[in-house]
Amino acid sequence: MIRCLILLMLFMSLSVGAQNTAVGYNEKLVYTASYNMSGILNDIAEISMETSPVKTSKATFLRLKCNAATYSQWDSFFKIRDLYESYVSPKTLKPYVYKRNINEGGYYKEMKYTFSHNTNTIKSVQTKKNNRIEKRDFKFNTGTKDIVSTIYSIRLLDFESMEVGQRKVTTIVFDRKETKATITYLGKEQINTAIGKKECYKIAIGSESKIIEGSRDNLLWLTADANKIMVYGKFKIPVGNGELKIKSASGLKN
Repeated sequence: MIRCLILLMLFMSLSVGAQNTAVGYNEKLVYTASYNMSGILNDIAEISMETSPVKTSKATFLRLKCNAATYSQWDSFFKIRDLYESYVSPKTLKPYVYKRNINEGGYYKEMKYTFSHNTNTIKSVQTKKNNRIEKRDFKFNTGTKDIVSTIYSIRLLDFESMEVGQRKVTTIVFDRKETKATITYLGKEQINTAIGKKECYKIAIGSESKIIEGSRDNLLWLTADANKIMVYGKFKIPVGNGELKIKSASGLKN
């Protein structure tokens, strides 16, 4: 279920070559994930998103990290400890390396992608049970991003130039498959959050996959400022519905 929350967040970027003016090197965003159980919303998990610089002998990358963990009182019901990472260009958020390590109710999975943008090929390495390694190369379309770089790339979009009702399409790669999503801009709305009252861009998300339901049942609110951070989300998935609410934000670029 936490994976669905993260997927909801990630269906929000476009395959564009915009310059990064929104995401800095030392940002941290923390969210509470709530899920509807018998008509009552329960806070079940925390999701954190952090950025940091990583220097190599050839370049400096921006590390994008997303952690998801159930609160301790829910661990006996369904324990989740998920880590997603992407190493991207600080200027464009183009991905070069993606890592995924999930532990959900006893289900484990490790995956690593290495992007070759010259050949539009991804080298994938999956670690399965008993440390068995599966390697597979596959093609991807220009502009397609991994799950984490997609989450952040929404903040490069120019919503001010979009008309209410205007739709965009984006492509992400997940589990070695490309998936398309539709984003519909619904205008601006002011909401109260844990970090204050914010004027926000309101967006609806639809997907060709069955991970999320409907074209107007999943909504996100992004701050209508230079940072464009997500502060609130409502989602509907095949097994229920819930919310994402921001708890704290620090180290913002603007």
